[in-house]
Amino acid sequence: MSRRKLVIGVIAAFLVGGSGVAIWWLSGKSGVAAAPGASATKQGGRDDKKLEQTLEFLPSEVATPTLGRIPDSIEFSGPLVAPQTAVLKAKAAGTLLNLAVAEGARVRAGQVLGQIDLADLTSRVAERNALLEQAQARFAQVERSHASNKRLAEQNFISPSALDASRADLDAAQAQWRAAQASLDNSRVGLREAALVAPISGLVQKRHAVPGEKVSLEQPVLTIVNLAQLELAGNVGTHEVSRLSPGMPVALRIEGHDAEVNARLARLAPAADPGTRLIGVTIALDNPQERFRAGQYASARVVIPDPVERLTLPRTAIASTSGQANVWVVEPGASGAQLVRRAVTLGRQDPATNRVEILQGVAQGAKVLAARFDNLREGAKVEIRERAASAPGSASGASSVVAAASAASKAK
Repeated sequence: MSRRKLVIGVIAAFLVGGSGVAIWWLSGKSGVAAAPGASATKQGGRDDKKLEQTLEFLPSEVATPTLGRIPDSIEFSGPLVAPQTAVLKAKAAGTLLNLAVAEGARVRAGQVLGQIDLADLTSRVAERNALLEQAQARFAQVERSHASNKRLAEQNFISPSALDASRADLDAAQAQWRAAQASLDNSRVGLREAALVAPISGLVQKRHAVPGEKVSLEQPVLTIVNLAQLELAGNVGTHEVSRLSPGMPVALRIEGHDAEVNARLARLAPAADPGTRLIGVTIALDNPQERFRAGQYASARVVIPDPVERLTLPRTAIASTSGQANVWVVEPGASGAQLVRRAVTLGRQDPATNRVEILQGVAQGAKVLAARFDNLREGAKVEIRERAASAPGSASGASSVVAAASAASKAK
């Protein structure tokens, strides 16, 4: 029974205080040797000796600075707009008799969308048609009279001046007839254009009038928008515009959509705004499926390729102490590899690969801890192992403690 209690006590001590406490208890009670790296009391009255612990890291926990390109990016944002937007206006004053479409309805170019009472315009057309007929009749009469005067002049029955006067009357009558014809054509064009016909294909964005309302000349009736092509109008600084050019690919992130959308840089403004010193940039987005709508807010990112290779490290290797970036470097020492803290100067960062440029502090080929560890100190011995050792408190460590406890129990 005493042996079983001894084993149970050792296991409980290991679970509560860790493998180090269990090993210490065994070494003190049963004469089991302490684990390497722990303080141990040697037999025979020898002095205590604290063994220096060696830190072990896996190759995956150590990184080497490598050369790579870190592209830069220019970002701006703004709402999406539809460049193909048309406002249908009344071309004649009158009462709006009907409007066959509602907001959101799809229309096609040339479709009749409504009707305006055009009684005034119709009566004007009839009046000018009558004036044209009158001018035609007078012209015909003057033309016959001139022909008669011409025959009389040939027989010297009238003077040449009388013939000239007759010719002048003929020219005036002809001009009057042509003016009446032009006036009638103009009225007919106005009557034809007064019909509410869709100028473009698309969706009805807004109705500005309702049936029964009196509309005036050039009053907006409908707004129609075509969503097949959208644009984003943003602004960039004068120091950035030199790196942009039309046709460059652009990544758009639109509110309400998680995935980025491919677009292209359409055009750049020729001059900067005098007040803000910003230059307008227009991004073109093809939207054939009409997934996106005008007015949605979007952010654009233009990636600028990096022309040079830079020394980079994983972002996880960078720590900060009092605002100074630093890394832990494994360097050879007199008694083996040891840890050294190095202050570094950072440059560009690449969120896509989570790497950062190192301007100063480490050289190519150095061994740097790729992750952040607590309680590290300069000068600590380091060993890079190919395989991880059993960590204290692991299942293998617990098995070792139980085996040692059993041996001590049998010895008693």
